[in-house]
Amino acid sequence: MLDVSHLHKEFTGVVAVDDVSFRVQPGQIFGLIGPNGAGKSTTIRMIMDILQPDRGDILLDGTPMREETKNLIGYLPEERGLYKKNKLINVISYFGGLKGMPPAEAREAARPMLEHFSLLPYEKRNVEELSKGNQQKVQFIISVLHQPRLLVLDELFAGLDPVNQELMKEALLHLRGENRAIIFSTHQMEQAEKLCDELLMIDHGRTVLHGTPADIKRIHGRNAVQVEFTGDAEALRSIPGTRVTDLSRNFAELELDDDTRTNDIIAALLPSVDLHRVARIEPSLHAIFLDVAGKDNGAAQRETVSDAPPPPPMTTRSPRVRKQFVSMLIYLVVAVIFLLDLRDGFEAIKGVFVLLAVGAAAWSFIRFQRFRKEDAATAAEKEVQR
Repeated sequence: MLDVSHLHKEFTGVVAVDDVSFRVQPGQIFGLIGPNGAGKSTTIRMIMDILQPDRGDILLDGTPMREETKNLIGYLPEERGLYKKNKLINVISYFGGLKGMPPAEAREAARPMLEHFSLLPYEKRNVEELSKGNQQKVQFIISVLHQPRLLVLDELFAGLDPVNQELMKEALLHLRGENRAIIFSTHQMEQAEKLCDELLMIDHGRTVLHGTPADIKRIHGRNAVQVEFTGDAEALRSIPGTRVTDLSRNFAELELDDDTRTNDIIAALLPSVDLHRVARIEPSLHAIFLDVAGKDNGAAQRETVSDAPPPPPMTTRSPRVRKQFVSMLIYLVVAVIFLLDLRDGFEAIKGVFVLLAVGAAAWSFIRFQRFRKEDAATAAEKEVQR
């Protein structure tokens, strides 16, 4: 279905994706995981032909991406986009039309999904009246409305409460049962572990884990225990021969050294906490993720400081920056006009207008500089996160 081979992408000297390869088959949920700034979204944008790779190939059914093949793909981007001033059903019809669906067909196709997500009562309301979670469900419906063969879902569960996460999981598994190929990008390791048939973890643009969840656990798993308790959770951090990989108020997951026994853990904890359960386990995907993504964290932080791309030049392309620039020029012109009039003799009213115009120009200049810096910083941050 989808073949991605040796993708490479750089931005201003920073490598965002470095030799990433994978294959997604029909009837498979393929998990694309990794920390923030790892290169997941850049990889997805290249698959969607939004960005062009510097090197590498992306083939859909053995052929490069073309305009006519894009209707075979459903895409839910991380940055959501709905027309919030329009009625829900009209927005769905519009996006269906972009994929070649007549309005009546789009409405009919959407109805079962609106019912599944309890959105039928909202179909004639403006999108802005919906909660963030409901807007996320609408975005998903739009992505699958045209029956795509390949689904690319970036942070599907963002903004959803546990009930709606379950509804979304049901919809996702139903689509897999219809033999759709699904790319599922997420930060939620628990969801990835439960849903995905195969996983690819990217860190600093490179593949660091690839395989089924069971294979990854078998290869990267270590000697670990789960502990449920009441008492001082911090006591678990000081047990010799262990490393805490997950810790909350009454639950912990500990990775043990090879010569550390479960009895040693129990003996060390009894003076500090009341133990309810101690069980030897295979480590969770969450723990493996932390181990793999965090082992070079110091180097990554140094790289971020020293090798981050320089901020782009500050320009007046932003509407709010341009507005302040024009206002500053207008106030300066007004001030000059009144100053020229004062050459023939001082008038108090004209002097007041000069002061007001100069003050307004100064205020516009201050806002102009501030907005330029904010926009430049935002642009630089987005570039690094890619």
